[in-house]
Amino acid sequence: MNGKLVGGGIVLSALIAGAAVWYSQLYGYYEPLEVNAPAAEIRLTALASGQPEPILAEGFEGIDADSSPLRFRGCFRTPLSLAMLSETFEIYEGATPLNGPGWFGCFDAARIGADLEAGAALAFLSEHDIKPGVDRVVAIYPDGRAFAWHQLNEEAEK
Repeated sequence: MNGKLVGGGIVLSALIAGAAVWYSQLYGYYEPLEVNAPAAEIRLTALASGQPEPILAEGFEGIDADSSPLRFRGCFRTPLSLAMLSETFEIYEGATPLNGPGWFGCFDAARIGADLEAGAALAFLSEHDIKPGVDRVVAIYPDGRAFAWHQLNEEAEK
């Protein structure tokens, strides 16, 4: 009988710990970004100066977490045309959107990645080394939909 109690206690402890880890990874660390928060300002790196410059962004919705620099995600719209953007700002090669939590519905990494590969959207460098070894990338569609995320750069992969 004692073995059943010990075994049951171990299983119960494992279930509680698993639920806590699941919750913390999906919900616990993420915080919604306020529209006027500094992280919510969308900037792209200008070809002429090599410096990030703010662009027009409307309807920003974003999340971030202090636990990892890769947890930033943002969705917004911009009235700027892709033609103007591609002539003014730096294109980002190798853009790979990272999956976000399922409850952040506006950001679909698989769809954005497929659209970037198919040429249905363009990726721009927002800020190089926004955190050491991490770039902020922005993908923009011809209709003005746009998505931002952080991804490791070549310096982090060394």
